[in-house]
Amino acid sequence: MTRFQTAGPTLVLLSLLMSACATSPTGRSQMLLVSEGQMAAMGDEAFNQLRQENTVSTDQSLTRYVNCVSDAVLAEVDGNQNWEVVLFDDDAANAFALPGGKIGIFTGLLNVAENQHQLATVVGHEIAHVTARHSAARVSNQLATQMGISVLAQTTGMDPGLIGMGANLLLTLPYSRADETEGDRLGLDYMARAGFDPRESVALWRNMAQAAGERPPELLSTHPAPQARIRELEQRMPAALSSFDAARAQGRRPECRP
Repeated sequence: MTRFQTAGPTLVLLSLLMSACATSPTGRSQMLLVSEGQMAAMGDEAFNQLRQENTVSTDQSLTRYVNCVSDAVLAEVDGNQNWEVVLFDDDAANAFALPGGKIGIFTGLLNVAENQHQLATVVGHEIAHVTARHSAARVSNQLATQMGISVLAQTTGMDPGLIGMGANLLLTLPYSRADETEGDRLGLDYMARAGFDPRESVALWRNMAQAAGERPPELLSTHPAPQARIRELEQRMPAALSSFDAARAQGRRPECRP
């Protein structure tokens, strides 16, 4: 008889949930049942799937541009992760980052992000979802809900079959509004420390709101309403501008152009 069987399902669940409690970079509590290595495996599988389903851009100028911006922002991110950046030929104004160091940018985003600073806003935001382990939290919550205690008991050595399930969850589960707000906050810091003008973040989200057209009320959306998002950014702008000025004084002056 195993330790899990003798403990009883309720005690097993309680023990695992308590041990899985973690804190995000801004102090938020979140449940993490999967390791960074497991998340990296899921991210790799999800990214490979996206590469098969989408066309990689052959525009070398735009590819150099998105890599220039991404590399500058990533230089301000803690950790020794090697990141891969891919530009997809797609009209969607979208981008994403996945555990395992994968960043995807769609060419349609470059019609909305009008300069390097605005593109850095999006890149910083997406990277922040990874560094804050938002993907790990939402996969953990979903796996626990769908599979119950049997999955929780396997989290220290996840069944390889669950990697595929987790990869699919990465592609389908939306971030929460709290995740999005934290992504904005951390992303603003990343871009400012890289020498990109944080004031352009406000212009970027105004462009995004215009491109999105009609939106549902904030309470019915997983994303903050554009005006709420902009207000939050403006409240954090003094600190971001201080980081920006310090970065420029230290010679961090990106010159990324398409």
